[in-house]
Amino acid sequence: MSMTIHKILIANRGEIAVRIIRTCKAMNIQTVQVYSDADANSLAVQLADESVNIGPGPALQSYFNIEKIISVAKDLGVDAIHPGYGFLSEKAAFVQACETAGIVFIGPSAQTMADMGDKARAKLIAKRAGVPTSPGSDGEIQTSEEAVALADTIGYPVIIKASAGGGGRGMKIFHHADDIRKEFDNLTAEAMRSFAKSDLYIEKYFENIRHIEVQVICDGHEVYVLGARDCTIQRKNQKLIEESPANLLSRELLERISESSVQICKASNYLNIGTIEYIYDLNVHEYYFLEMNTRIQVEHPVTEMCFNMDLVEVQIKIARNEHLNWNQSALVSDGHAIECRINAENPDKKFMPSPGTITTLKWPSMDGVRIDSHIFEGYSIPIFYDSLIAKIICHAKTREDAVELMKSALCQLHIEGIKTTISFHASIMSDLRFKNNIYNTQFLNIT
Repeated sequence: MSMTIHKILIANRGEIAVRIIRTCKAMNIQTVQVYSDADANSLAVQLADESVNIGPGPALQSYFNIEKIISVAKDLGVDAIHPGYGFLSEKAAFVQACETAGIVFIGPSAQTMADMGDKARAKLIAKRAGVPTSPGSDGEIQTSEEAVALADTIGYPVIIKASAGGGGRGMKIFHHADDIRKEFDNLTAEAMRSFAKSDLYIEKYFENIRHIEVQVICDGHEVYVLGARDCTIQRKNQKLIEESPANLLSRELLERISESSVQICKASNYLNIGTIEYIYDLNVHEYYFLEMNTRIQVEHPVTEMCFNMDLVEVQIKIARNEHLNWNQSALVSDGHAIECRINAENPDKKFMPSPGTITTLKWPSMDGVRIDSHIFEGYSIPIFYDSLIAKIICHAKTREDAVELMKSALCQLHIEGIKTTISFHASIMSDLRFKNNIYNTQFLNIT
């Protein structure tokens, strides 16, 4: 039975908070924006119907404060909480706190989040569901010698990862056994510091790959797949450019990877929207399950542009227990979309963060160009958070047209007062390897 959601609290900040608020307004849903001292003058605070300060600038004292966020939600009569991405979006304890307070969490259940958020456990679930997984440990590894024995079996290079890791952190590549022995304890300690969980797992490291991800939607009745995205352009395992569809995949391979994604969702009792990530080995033309993100992705707009769909609206509808009742065969991708993540960083100084006040801002104004951002002239970028300040999304009939449109959009985009990665993205759009779709995750090879 469907339920009514009158008011949603956004437990996030920046562009995703603004994006959620705008969808809520279109759905006639009231919004509550929580914010830190550093975000008091943010666009999200200006746009929300109500706003409440939840603490100092450092995220651990504000956006990670579960008790405070739940308290605000209860005091203001909130029906549901949208976590966005990052912060508490994949913390099972936050989901449990919402459930205890009688507040709807817009996302999967705490158990599913715990299962799929633990990367070693998620790999086991995928393997049991018959989905291809890369050679490696079945679950966590306890000692360096166990890691060395497995590495000797599957062959070098290998990668050791934190089971609770994410965002490109908590992982290291190894080419020799001695290096594993030297670094294992450090990796364990780093995992505990960063993720409050020391567990590690190991798998084969593939050097010639593309990074592919599949958008899934689960309404409790059916599992729907909205094609595949290509997120291969990365720096230090952080995605910078995303595309939809993943043109490199054949129709047969897309069907297989889509079916694998459906099986993972069923095996994990998944609900709401999520993203299943794979590596695609260019040497043998095979894919392997990598991980699942139990939330909305930064790169979700490229899928929205190709499928003419608002995924945040879909999230809210599922949270209201609505049965989508779609026909999978009618969910057809149209055209090609590319997203560039514009960061407040200086590419000439090893991408050093560039906080400061934006003195000039001019957005591109072109058909097929979408801007997702929270910045404005006079906005001061806080030092406490991620450096993402805008996403430029271009949609056109073909990939070639989308690349050319992005080049034009980047030329029209002007931000002064801080250093940004605009010129860096423009150089990638002009690179023949990128234009010809011939590259892998080593494309940038920036240290």
